[in-house]
Amino acid sequence: MNQKYMLYMYLLKARTFIALLLVIAVFSVMVPNFLTTSNLLIMTQHVAITGLLAIGMTLVILTGGIDLSVGAVAGICGMVAGALLTNGLPIWGGNIIFFNVPEVILWVAIFGIIVGFINGTIVTRFGVAPFICTLGMMYVARGVALLFNDGSTYPNLNGMDALGNTGFAILGSGTVLGIYIPIWLMLAFLLLGYWITTKTPLGRYIYAIGGNESAARLAGVPGVKVKIFVYAFSGLCAALVGLIVASQLQTAHPMTGNMFEMDAIGATVLGGTALAGGRGRVSGSIIGAFVIVFLADGMVMMGVSDFWQMVIKGVVIVTAVVVDQFQQRLQNKVILLRRHEEKQAVSQGTAAPQG
Repeated sequence: MNQKYMLYMYLLKARTFIALLLVIAVFSVMVPNFLTTSNLLIMTQHVAITGLLAIGMTLVILTGGIDLSVGAVAGICGMVAGALLTNGLPIWGGNIIFFNVPEVILWVAIFGIIVGFINGTIVTRFGVAPFICTLGMMYVARGVALLFNDGSTYPNLNGMDALGNTGFAILGSGTVLGIYIPIWLMLAFLLLGYWITTKTPLGRYIYAIGGNESAARLAGVPGVKVKIFVYAFSGLCAALVGLIVASQLQTAHPMTGNMFEMDAIGATVLGGTALAGGRGRVSGSIIGAFVIVFLADGMVMMGVSDFWQMVIKGVVIVTAVVVDQFQQRLQNKVILLRRHEEKQAVSQGTAAPQG
């Protein structure tokens, strides 16, 4: 085997981590406070938002799908939380039920799962392309979020002691062992995503569907259930992001999550997940999220224009896709080389004199 090809393969597989190191090295030189502990914690808190979405997006893309609705779902879930904390839930007889913060989080999480379940059902049961289905859901969710309060926000989500719904700010800004709760949530979902994709039959089904859906179906893989699950999981991740952002701002805004789906897809692609499905890891997507967020935050600290930030981020994502295609072609070439060497070894063994 040509050692040059193997070296290229190792470098390509580690490209996201190398890119992260380069980003950190460049900004640590150009921005004096970039590597301070407080700044790293704040940036990692930002990573948690993109990272959570990227974990759900990774599972969807591994099946060969895509979820463009996650940003809008985060927005509508934040509005649901704001409505429950501010106005409660009206029921019959003119009565109103107010939920405490854990109950609000639970109901919003269920709402996000339901939206994802609807996406998965439309994709699988009605044969609608994931791009079109989730694009439509993006518009629906964003429109409903705007209708919730006539386009206005739900401000001051502090709750009231008399109603027992105070403490919402802890979710987005609270710390455990000096680390922000959103970071712990990202780590928990990273471990959950890793366990699902590497240690369970469901994970094998996800990769099988993305690799060759027809073959997976013939092998008995329950494709419909698996796809519905990954979209519901993505909806759950989006709901948590909506809750975190609303908690951090103490305000629910209907336009929360605008363009979040692009960052999530960008992080997933940077992390080595193939858009065609069947190849990728949630750990790579998290590293991709670090690259996206550290790059954006570093440019903000340098005072780079928002317009140039968009240009640079777009160039990075397109470059990642090009490199991914190059890696795939190189992998195919390595496979062909191995087969050729194996055939040569077999032919030489056959031609050798028999004792």
